[in-house]
Amino acid sequence: MFFWLGCALIVDAIDGPLARRLDVADVLPRWSGATLDLVVDFLAYVFVPAFAIAMSGLMPPPFSVLAGAAIVVTGAIYFADGDMKTSDNYFRGFPAVWNLAAFYLFLLRPPSWIAAAAVAALAAATFVPFPFVHPLRVVRRRAFHIALAAIWAVLAVVAIARDMSPGPWITAALCAIGVYILIGGAFRRAP
Repeated sequence: MFFWLGCALIVDAIDGPLARRLDVADVLPRWSGATLDLVVDFLAYVFVPAFAIAMSGLMPPPFSVLAGAAIVVTGAIYFADGDMKTSDNYFRGFPAVWNLAAFYLFLLRPPSWIAAAAVAALAAATFVPFPFVHPLRVVRRRAFHIALAAIWAVLAVVAIARDMSPGPWITAALCAIGVYILIGGAFRRAP
């Protein structure tokens, strides 16, 4: 699953620029690439991770179903938010990257109450106007963010190849990068 979600991340990074370069909007004016992008992103970033978390056994059934529902509902609300990004391209609120949240839950395998609390906290953070870093679009420290994303991707591939048991050093590095992405918006200078 994480291999395919990783492929979806790569496609998501290049599909917009590629579509613009090929003038897809002019060639196929009947179809909205922006709408299709939202549908595909919702599936890859929200629905598949919600299903995986709900079915993973990370939480007992009553909590796993509630966690999956909270992810889908808050993800849908976030994707419908026309004001989800700031003028300087930070995400406003937790950006519904439940694929990454699922990755960390599967990597760390926390006790069920911590997993449930993490899902609840991230779902609530959807509605908090805290800026979250968009590694490719935020101009300030863009090179650093892209390098960090590349390092994270390499480490994530190692973790997946090792069946989500990559060892303490790789796990610690992945967690450090994850913490930075969660709190990196605090270092933002308002436009």
